[in-house]
Amino acid sequence: MKSLLFLAATALSLAGATGSTAPAAIEPEVMQRIHEAVRTPYKYGIVLRGSAEEMIDCPNVFRHGGRWYMMYIAFDGRGYETRLATSDNLLDWRPTGVILPRARSGWDAEQAAGGLALIDPRWEGTWELQPEGGRYWLSYLGGSKTGYETPPLSIGLAWTSDPSRAETWHRLDRNPVLSPGDPDARPFERDTLFKSHVFRDETRTLGARFVMFYNARAPRDSERIGIAVSEDLRVWRRHGDAHVLENERPAGSKRGVISGDPQIVRWGDLWVMFYFGAFWKPGAFDTFAVSRDLVHWTKWTGPDLVAPSEPWDAKYAHKPWILRHAGVVYHFYCAVGDQGRVIALATSRDLRAASPRP
Repeated sequence: MKSLLFLAATALSLAGATGSTAPAAIEPEVMQRIHEAVRTPYKYGIVLRGSAEEMIDCPNVFRHGGRWYMMYIAFDGRGYETRLATSDNLLDWRPTGVILPRARSGWDAEQAAGGLALIDPRWEGTWELQPEGGRYWLSYLGGSKTGYETPPLSIGLAWTSDPSRAETWHRLDRNPVLSPGDPDARPFERDTLFKSHVFRDETRTLGARFVMFYNARAPRDSERIGIAVSEDLRVWRRHGDAHVLENERPAGSKRGVISGDPQIVRWGDLWVMFYFGAFWKPGAFDTFAVSRDLVHWTKWTGPDLVAPSEPWDAKYAHKPWILRHAGVVYHFYCAVGDQGRVIALATSRDLRAASPRP
């Protein structure tokens, strides 16, 4: 496997602008090298479960004050809420409490499913949250109706002064910041907005300080990934007149396919998007795409980063959160199989002998 320094240098040498509005596709050899660097063939197993009545989902992992924390969501049959867990080694996780409960009234009365905002975006970075205005931030999917992802769903923001504490975060006073009914909503997002990932772009690639990627759906359609941008985290505008990533449904299929839960990392002079796919082939699985400009993406078409293979992820192995620490790549994902909906981990090295699962 090539070193990550070599990969970054290769990316820098290949990522020069072409002078056109659509940069050339990322070269196959670069895609292959990135795949080799992020692949996690060793499934460590389940690392977090909810109660018998719950489904848990969407792991987002960060470092703060020398410890690791996982923001994740739980569905109790009525709606989503956002929770926190902590770990000293990225393997053994202890739930600590709820950080974003359902509001019980208003636009997010029954759904509050959060994800990290403003984490250090560099693949070789610290994985720490970056404060803005002395606050730490999350973005979340919210809705007023009960049930599993019942439309319409919108996106809001919340903040805290200490992301390590299991205390309720403060909702932004101008929520929601994006909704399917907004006048500028694009055709692909006029039913539901799903998982969002907000990061700070110091290079202002799209002309703004903050960038949000999110997947969305039109009524009875596929889920696609689009972009919004902001200067202050409060006022957001859609970027472009369409989505930036989609996958096609198989010929003859009437079921919409999903491209969802984007996680964006900076890789040398490239951007890498980890995301999950579903239903353009059996099951749900994690994959990636690469871009020079955040708008034009080259999709990986080789082996999935994780895919169903074990009894506990036999149906779905999806919704990635991928990081590298101390030379090991950790791939957290939602597993659905004979243990219900749980959070699992795959790694680039076999860690099971050193720290067997309980």
